[in-house]
Amino acid sequence: MIGIDTSFLVAFEDSSHRLHAAARSVAEHYAAETFALAPQVLTEFVHTVTDPRRFEHPLTMNDALKRAAKWWAAQETRRVAPSDDSVSLFVEWMSRFDLGRKRILDTMLAATYKSAGVALIVSTNARDFAVFPGVHPVLVSEASGGS
Repeated sequence: MIGIDTSFLVAFEDSSHRLHAAARSVAEHYAAETFALAPQVLTEFVHTVTDPRRFEHPLTMNDALKRAAKWWAAQETRRVAPSDDSVSLFVEWMSRFDLGRKRILDTMLAATYKSAGVALIVSTNARDFAVFPGVHPVLVSEASGGS
């Protein structure tokens, strides 16, 4: 099972993203796998793709929510929610690795996936997850394939 990071989801869904083809290629490579999806990824996705400061042509809220709902309902998706264990692991990792406020969301996501037995996380920024034991980032980059 492969955990989905928001950066991957944005690249996959935005055809103008510089890593769009690479994200599609990575998804095809892991097509036989189940994709783990945490609700916080969908909320961050909607927040990101509707932001006119980040995109010349942001999605409308309605379009972003439709795409999020499609991912949430997809047969290939296993819904993974934060648990008591993941919150405890989040607090432990934040403290152990002396992480600051800009690492909160990624740390909680990594802890959520790790607590659910998900060891791989597909992301365009593997550094965000490299520090966490038992979590292995799968980097989406131009070398991942595509154009």
